[in-house]
Amino acid sequence: MRPMTSPLLLSPSPCRLLRRLFSRAPRRRNPTTPRPLAPHLGRRLPLHLPASMSYSSVGTPDCVVADADALARKVAAIRAAGLAKLQVIADFDGTLTRYWYDGSRGQSSHGLLRQGNEEFDAKREALFEHYHPIEINPDIPLPEKAKLMEEWWGKTHGLLIEGGLTQEAIKKSVADAAIAFRDGVVELFEFLEARDIPVLVFSAGLADIIEEVFRQKLHRSFKNIKIVSNRMVFNEEGCLVAFKAPVHDSLGDPNGSVDDYSLVKKRTNVLLLGDHIGDLGMSDGLNYENRIAAGFLNTNIEKSLKDYSEAFDIVYLNDASMRGVVELVSDLCP
Repeated sequence: MRPMTSPLLLSPSPCRLLRRLFSRAPRRRNPTTPRPLAPHLGRRLPLHLPASMSYSSVGTPDCVVADADALARKVAAIRAAGLAKLQVIADFDGTLTRYWYDGSRGQSSHGLLRQGNEEFDAKREALFEHYHPIEINPDIPLPEKAKLMEEWWGKTHGLLIEGGLTQEAIKKSVADAAIAFRDGVVELFEFLEARDIPVLVFSAGLADIIEEVFRQKLHRSFKNIKIVSNRMVFNEEGCLVAFKAPVHDSLGDPNGSVDDYSLVKKRTNVLLLGDHIGDLGMSDGLNYENRIAAGFLNTNIEKSLKDYSEAFDIVYLNDASMRGVVELVSDLCP
């Protein structure tokens, strides 16, 4: 990110987010004093905030903002630049979708697949049991974790081809899946679509599955949403035969249309949504001027909160809804 050479002045009529951040002095909390969060799966989770961290509530979900001044400057800069400069980059699994589903861990776009072949389904489940704990372990360095995740996806893709995955199996898998979008996602997408703000959905999963989740769970598509992910290649019989990487100069959306990626690159203000610190890499390669990173911390809250608060501008806790992001986006749009 380019360093700011001079402080930005706030508007005389501050937006809702800024009013909430500055209407009262940040509350310092004793790190030995637990603060209960909202109910989660029928119980309340204690949270110990470091003494230097403020606790704010923006919109419906609870959230943590470690540096309110820095966030306010970014909001003011993005508002001043206007809608034509803004784009949204979002992870899919655990960010747009809920982490918990009916009291249990929800499925990912990769994990929901059922090939109709018990042997290969069991093999992929065994891979999940081995690699998923690595994925959510905050103690494993990101470069090491990234290599292990690539290893996981490579093995999984091989099993999908060998096990004879079909297009019909994808549709049935999504219909039976324990996966759901966060409350407020449709509201967010509608708000952005009405203002022609593009949304790039990045995923290490598979675009074909993500698009099917959009079709079945939202029952609609959005002209401003592009899926940037690996895609499947099927033969004439509808059987999976290969995978292909996303093409970055043209991005397909759920409607099958194509947009010029160069138009997106001209949008130099970014709102990034993710649920892992590694998701911050989704904006790598963009010559952005301002980036607000919003993180969803769904699990391991006490252990991971400090790292998340240092990495993200704002952290939504406890598998929060998307309504806080809706309010944030409305503050970014003059």
